[in-house]
Amino acid sequence: MRSILPAFTACLLAACAATPAWPDAAESAALDEARSQAELTAYLSDSLWDWAELGYQEEKSSTLLQETLADAGFTVTPGVADIPTAFVAEYGSGGPVIALLAEMDALPGINQSALPTRKGVNGKLAGHACGHNLFGAGSVSAAIAIRNWLEESGTPGRIRVYGTPAEEGGSGKVYMVRAGLFEDVDIAIHWHPGDRNSAAANTTLANRSAKFRFSGISAHAAGAPEQGRSALDGVEAMNMMANMMHEHIPQDARMHYVITSGGSAPNVVPDFAEVFYYVRHPSPDGVEAIWSRLENAARGAAQGTGTEVEWEVIHGNNPLLVNETLALLMDEKLRIVGGVEYTEAELEFAETISTTLANQSLPLSSASEVQPFEVSLGYGSTDVGDVSYAVPTVGLRTATWVPGTPAHSWQAVAASGTSIGHKGTQVAAETITLAAVELFTNEDLRKKARTEFDEARGPDYEYKSLLGDRDPPLDYRK
Repeated sequence: MRSILPAFTACLLAACAATPAWPDAAESAALDEARSQAELTAYLSDSLWDWAELGYQEEKSSTLLQETLADAGFTVTPGVADIPTAFVAEYGSGGPVIALLAEMDALPGINQSALPTRKGVNGKLAGHACGHNLFGAGSVSAAIAIRNWLEESGTPGRIRVYGTPAEEGGSGKVYMVRAGLFEDVDIAIHWHPGDRNSAAANTTLANRSAKFRFSGISAHAAGAPEQGRSALDGVEAMNMMANMMHEHIPQDARMHYVITSGGSAPNVVPDFAEVFYYVRHPSPDGVEAIWSRLENAARGAAQGTGTEVEWEVIHGNNPLLVNETLALLMDEKLRIVGGVEYTEAELEFAETISTTLANQSLPLSSASEVQPFEVSLGYGSTDVGDVSYAVPTVGLRTATWVPGTPAHSWQAVAASGTSIGHKGTQVAAETITLAAVELFTNEDLRKKARTEFDEARGPDYEYKSLLGDRDPPLDYRK
């Protein structure tokens, strides 16, 4: 049974300490509902983990989440924003609209069984290395708990689930924001798997990606090399210039790439090559500034190698706009729920996998703790950022992985398919449920969060997508 942890809130402007309140009658009833969904949480997360479907290809995962919500009495609208696997599901009437985000896509090129030692699964080409199987499952089970509480308590309001595909490089939520699907939402809630429990107000980096495609002239690399113009030379020249740029971009910026196509045989001059780039910066303007230099590098590389280049923007995300009012609420509720307590078998799993981790600074016992509250810059990126500029948004992270585990690793895949992942997901579902109860019943809190949101965006704010007006790249993982 989870313990009620002492509260500790560290603010930027002032340090303060408070003891978390025990759940009141409404929260206790909702918490019981959330805990009753534990079996469903495990079933959903394991199903999505087994399928490990890539962005915009989450057919089975999306269908399962939709059917689960429909069976619970939600009205489901599939295929929203011109995305076959995106959906919106809603229950309730009147009152405020509280939205839960539910991700579901896996990552390509990483494969691991649910074991604490490196062992892949034959024939499986992807894995939930960012734990989106848990994200989708936890949001859906929380939504059902909230739905049951709304009905039993007679509280006016609507709980709405957004099935959001292709977070990993596909910006699924951006198209949903562009389609106006969040215009009537009062508060949006998200969460993410991690190696610790925290409701800290962490912002993220804005980012943009594109596939740069070079075209050349094929020829026999030995018999007629002078007739060839290597598309791979174009890619390598661009990469060399981009790598030199690294010395001359802001410290908080990030730029990285993979060569996705470089030819098939050394004795054939490749007439096609492709490189996939990401650029990140704390501000959208910072991304734009670096991006224009990267485009110039591509043009120069093509000119210097006698090739041609074109590029397709694949995705782009705004940074996360934090809302401290809501973050402090989530921190309070997380401290009521507490962290993850390992069984002996889970502790053995954690101890084994811990020996494979580069970062062992977090003790395994920290899985049961809640980290201090803070406001800080994170170096990842997420399409939740665009949602956060459309509606006041709040999130949390829970210890679904062994402490010290980095995202996008085989260790994250392994834990995401075990009871450790299930327990961390339940912590998230229960915390979200408590936060939703407060938001449905506390109008003053909603107004305070909205005021902070409006002030942060500014009176002249106009939404701009970093991916432009392109259609969803439904084939970007094919």
